[in-house]
Amino acid sequence: MARVSLTPPRTLFFRAVEWYSRRTYGKVLDPGKALAHNPRVLWGDLRFEQSVAGWNKLDSDLKALAVMASAASIGCSWCMDFGYWENAERGMDRRKLHDVPVWRDSDAYTPLERDVMEYAEAMTATPPQVGDDLAGRLRTALGEPAFVELTAIVAVENLRSRINAALDLTSQGFKDACEVPGTGRAEASTGTDPAAATTD
Repeated sequence: MARVSLTPPRTLFFRAVEWYSRRTYGKVLDPGKALAHNPRVLWGDLRFEQSVAGWNKLDSDLKALAVMASAASIGCSWCMDFGYWENAERGMDRRKLHDVPVWRDSDAYTPLERDVMEYAEAMTATPPQVGDDLAGRLRTALGEPAFVELTAIVAVENLRSRINAALDLTSQGFKDACEVPGTGRAEASTGTDPAAATTD
């Protein structure tokens, strides 16, 4: 159960957020409901996310893998659920999305994708555990603008996932299952269609 109520005061601002969220996602997102208890925090978050959405130096699939690897490391089931849906909707390979929590055991990824997920996990560790060799490989492969964006988007996902995890916001059903560390191994190893997976 969420650690704050998901029925914030229905201010004019929050009603506008509700309308936009339903129109865009088909439902009102729980993080928005939670943050709406403090309208300044919600407004700042929305403006920040609008700016982040304009970043375009890093390949979209690499960005998705970095974000989801970070969310999986933190254990944010809301972020994993939403991330799977968001990226599957735009046509990303569903197996790659499904296997993120067990990427080391999966053959779905290229060496660059593996480096991106390793970097996301290393950045997300407390304290961060980024090594020079890994950073150097990524800087060379991506170029400095995309490497900076990769670093920044992992930091952004840490902000999102840690807020959601601390407030105990869980899946809203964007996907049937939320792949977080320790789950999904059977489906990953047997090749079950991730869209049909139902384990929690």
